[in-house]
Amino acid sequence: DLELGGAELEEPALREEVLEERVKAALATPDRLPISLTLPLRPEPFDQRGLHPFFENLLPEGWLLELSTAKLKVSKDDAFGLLLATCGDCVGAVEIGDLTGSAT
Repeated sequence: DLELGGAELEEPALREEVLEERVKAALATPDRLPISLTLPLRPEPFDQRGLHPFFENLLPEGWLLELSTAKLKVSKDDAFGLLLATCGDCVGAVEIGDLTGSAT
């Protein structure tokens, strides 16, 4: 299930409609800034195979990657799982979390 502003949205069509309205509202706000030059504000979705480079650069590398994957039992090949497991408390305007509420 998806939660927006404390309200749980169970119907897929309703989720899409609410998300679309929130994106439109965010884009219409004049003082909004993109989180990255590679992620400009736009109404179209970013169609990307795998993680967008912005998010990929948040992932651990080297010895920290080895330690993180062993400790968290996440495959090095699971970029989305690794992002969810290691980037919950990012610096800046980005928040990464599991909307289903299940533990990672």
